[in-house]
Amino acid sequence: QLQLVESGGGLVQPGGSLRLSCAASGFTSDYYRLGWFRQAPGKEREGVACIMSSDGYTHYMDSVKGRFTISRDNAKNTVYLQMNNLNPEDTAVYYCAASRGLRCVLAGANYAYWGQGTQVTVSS
Repeated sequence: QLQLVESGGGLVQPGGSLRLSCAASGFTSDYYRLGWFRQAPGKEREGVACIMSSDGYTHYMDSVKGRFTISRDNAKNTVYLQMNNLNPEDTAVYYCAASRGLRCVLAGANYAYWGQGTQVTVSS
């Protein structure tokens, strides 16, 4: 059973940066998709970025391309989300998710394991 614990959220001004971390434990396979999702109040959850544990392949939602970077450190079993040039529309609870798989996808239904979430607030 995978366990995921996020950290790194907080309050940041527009144009600022934050780095989220997700520490994972319980991997039993070399092939996992690791994703970051977010949910703002009154809105549906959306997939932000994903990365494959095997080869580092990444995929992003359009609105964060060029601003967010997902990465992983397999030795530490940790996945990161570096968020730059943040704007108020990025305000949400951010969740780390993982699942066995061979493809990097941004649909939440493809992820079996979820962290507890960390709040990111972008405001002046």
